[in-house]
Formats: sequence, C-alpha cells, structure tokens
Amino acid sequence: MVQSKSTTNKRTFKHLTAFDRGKIAAMRNAGKSLQAIADEIGCHKSTICRELKRGTATQMRADLTYYQAYFPETGQIRYEKNRQNCGAKLKLDTSIDFIKYAEKKILDEDWSPDALCGEAKRLGTFSGKIVCTKTLYNYIERGIIRVKNIDLPMKVRLKAKTKRVRKNKRILGRSIDERHANIENRQEFGHWEIDTVLGKKCGDEALMTLTERRTRKEILFRISGKNTESINVMIQHLQESYGPKFPLVFKSITADNGSEFAELNQILKETDVFFTHPYSSFERGTNERHNGLIRRFIPKGKAIATVSDETISYAENWCNHIPRKILGYKSPEECFQEEISRLAS
Repeated sequence: MVQSKSTTNKRTFKHLTAFDRGKIAAMRNAGKSLQAIADEIGCHKSTICRELKRGTATQMRADLTYYQAYFPETGQIRYEKNRQNCGAKLKLDTSIDFIKYAEKKILDEDWSPDALCGEAKRLGTFSGKIVCTKTLYNYIERGIIRVKNIDLPMKVRLKAKTKRVRKNKRILGRSIDERHANIENRQEFGHWEIDTVLGKKCGDEALMTLTERRTRKEILFRISGKNTESINVMIQHLQESYGPKFPLVFKSITADNGSEFAELNQILKETDVFFTHPYSSFERGTNERHNGLIRRFIPKGKAIATVSDETISYAENWCNHIPRKILGYKSPEECFQEEISRLAS
C-alpha cells in the first residue's frame, strides 16, 4: 500500500523575542542596513521591516518638532496584543442553544459530554450548530460554561485500590474459560453478566443487576438480601416475564463465585451459566461498569432499604437511555429493542 506524501511544509520561522527587538533597536541606531540586521537576528529582512513599522512611534523634540523612532518596548506590546487575537475563535455565539442543552443534560441528568455531543451529531439536531467533545471539555476546563470538573463523575474518581493476596476460592460451576468465542466477541445477543450491589454490609436489602454484553441493557431488581433464595425468586420472575422467549433472550449468564449464585445452574436449565475466576471482577467488566454508574444514585453505605422504588427505577432508566459511543451513540434500550424485534420476526 502506497502512503500519501504530506504536502504540508514545516514552518522554519520563529517569532521575534524581546531580546531580538532590543538588538534591532541598537543596530538600527548604529546605522546598520535591514539586511545586516536580518543576518544578525537570523530572519528575513522583510521581518525586520515589518517590526520597525510596528514599533515606530512619533516623538516630540524640545523645540516642539516631531520625529519618528523605533522603540523595542512598543514593538513588544503591539506583538503581544496581536497574539491575543490568534487561534480558533469561540463558537459560543453560533452554538449557544447546544451549550444550554449540554449544561442541562450534564448538570440535571448526569450525561457525559461525549454522550450528548455524539447523540446530537447522530440525530442532526441544532442544525449542525454544535461543538465537538474536545471543544466542550475545553470550555469546561476554561470555566466558560456553568459545568465544572466537579460535575463530571469520571474526573473525580478515587484511585484504584492496591492488589491484595487472597486465599484460593472454589469455583461454583463452569469456568469462564469455557465460554464460546461468540460470547467473548459480543457478536451474539443474549449473553448477560450478573452481580449484587450492597448498601450496608449486613442486615440490609440488596440489588441484583443484570447487564447484556452486546447491547449494554441493564436490569435492576431490589432483593430482600444477598442470598440464594432472593436470587432464585428474581430469576423465576424473569422466566415468567419472558415466557417462551427466555432461553433466546438469556442464552448465558456469567456470575462471580458469591454464595448467592450457588444455585444458578439448578434453576437455569436452558441457560448456560459460567463463573469468573476467584476475585476477578474485571472478567465481568460490563456489569461492574454499570454498578459504578448505579453508585451515582445509590452511594456506598446508604441502606438499600431506605432507597425508594422511584430512585431504583430512575437509575435503571438512566443507564438504559443514555447514548453510548460504543453503540454508535444509540442507547442500550434502542439496541435491546432492535434485538427483541428480530426474535419476533
């Protein structure tokens, strides 16, 4: 394959410094020619000519007559003023409606800048008068809009914990190593990851989370506790809800080795169940990522029993309706419904 040759010429010039301007003034006062000054500075003589015009000011003599003289300080001041007008201009005036929309989505609905920029571009809203993700982040950094870095959860995350050495733990069933390639590459619909989310460590309700690997669809249930009985009840509820389609929608489920998932193999007769390696939550990365999103609405330490059903439903809907870059800025709900419609056809 022949690579195209770049036609952009590399810049060979440099801007004059305050020291250069002092040297120009000294050599000019000594009667040196433009070419001689240019050779000494290391630039073209036209640069010296423009600099002399830029830094020349009118002065008055003692006899009240006027004369023209070059002052390096004047040239430096005018240079710095001109530099303020360089660079790309702000697009706030032409994209003000989009900026207001972005502020509302980020501050009120916890959208990420990339999600709202991607969706606006995909849908063609605001008549194309939008800014890109990088520009929006630049506006936030510079304090031009109402959104601040503290309003972006991913920018204020804590550092990862140090790795701990733990004892071996028994795998409850088929290892994740036995999963087929079509599950690993996310090309096939119907493969889920499951986990439980706690508020308080003991004596509290819990949440059961299910995440579909291909569409990133999130299902969130309140359960009475982190135990086998609660998980079995919710799985049976799902089986009843989807009826004959359940084996097509839930082809496989990947869990960790928590004791609450010990009976998944028994209750899921037509669904493949796989278990991650002990203490390897990253092998359920999609589900863990969504658990992190849920923590925005239900922080650690807050008792699940005190969380309203409306909050749990809102967290689930938020996860399923925010556009994702990895989905071409479609929402998980859109992609999930597309897959369901294919099953019906």
